[in-house]
Amino acid sequence: MLRFIPLTFKNLLRNRRRTILTVASITMSLLLVGVLLSVYAAFYFRDGPEEEALRLIVRHRVSLAMELPQYYESRIRDVDGLETMTKFSWFGGKYKDNRPEEFFARFAVDPEQIFKVLTEVSIPEDQYQAWLRDRQGIAIGSSVVNRTGLKLGDRFTLVGDIYPIDLDVVVRAIFEGPEDNNSFFHWKYFEESLPENRRGEVGTFYIRVRSADDVPRVAQTIDDMFRNAPQPTKTETERAFQLSFVSQMGNVKLFLLSIAGAVVFTILLVSGNTVAMSVRERIQEIGVLKTLGFTSATVLSMIIGEAVLIAFVGGVLGTALTYLVTSMATEMLVGFFEGLILPWWGVFFCLGVALLIGLISSIVPAIIAARTRVTDALRHAG
Repeated sequence: MLRFIPLTFKNLLRNRRRTILTVASITMSLLLVGVLLSVYAAFYFRDGPEEEALRLIVRHRVSLAMELPQYYESRIRDVDGLETMTKFSWFGGKYKDNRPEEFFARFAVDPEQIFKVLTEVSIPEDQYQAWLRDRQGIAIGSSVVNRTGLKLGDRFTLVGDIYPIDLDVVVRAIFEGPEDNNSFFHWKYFEESLPENRRGEVGTFYIRVRSADDVPRVAQTIDDMFRNAPQPTKTETERAFQLSFVSQMGNVKLFLLSIAGAVVFTILLVSGNTVAMSVRERIQEIGVLKTLGFTSATVLSMIIGEAVLIAFVGGVLGTALTYLVTSMATEMLVGFFEGLILPWWGVFFCLGVALLIGLISSIVPAIIAARTRVTDALRHAG
């Protein structure tokens, strides 16, 4: 069959416009499918740092919007297996004009403990000590620096929206690591700035345990401790905590897979129609080929080969474009989307889908063409 490859290429170049448009359609469809797979993998299959498995987050069982009493901390610290912990409250607030491109997360934390919990983060010791000494100091991630232009010694104001306060802060430290889109300021400064009726409450507690084996036991112990309290807790791993935000959007798995399935089905119909048009235009040629001795199996394989080749080229281009797009996106996005790059199994999946599109879309027209009798083919041409 290899000797018929030049003829296959010649047939593909017969109508260049249609071939290019078909390849482009498959390329864009596989780009969309690849991006959806990348998002799916980033949500559910991303491998976080090993240290992530040692961290737990304690929040209010009912809702993240509800806070926990600060005195829970002293009781949680007594749980066996716990190594260290920090208060961790989302401040929100507005920075300058609150432009989306300058957004960064802002948390009130215990400065002595935060980097003992987030051990992957690296921070210069002199800057860390300067931050500890300055009650109004704020530590910001390198990603924040790159997007906002902030530098050591800069002063700015965080205008409160969740809390009725404005915080004047000064950049004392710049850190690097997985949390480099965040910023941390002193819990005590935050607490003392609040009105009396808003003090004594914490958004979440961030915990680091001694070993991965301690994780389920520590989580269960904490939740049992406050099960009948007015503010019950829900303790979960850092990854589970992140996925809880995804679950608020509904069945994301079904949503992503449904869109991908719809895209594949649509391009399958388009490809099938394209192949059928190509075969109808070449009925006379098929009759001539059979007259020259080409078997029905040869005609069948040639038509299927043309469709599979077009689909495969589109699949390769679509997969390469997906990798390029997701690689660029992962540099700009945070949270789940930090691992947005198309995984290796996604590459094979996209190429496999492309081959299936070529095969399935051409099988019926190819069978019809292969079964066409020579006399009928020549009569059709006349």
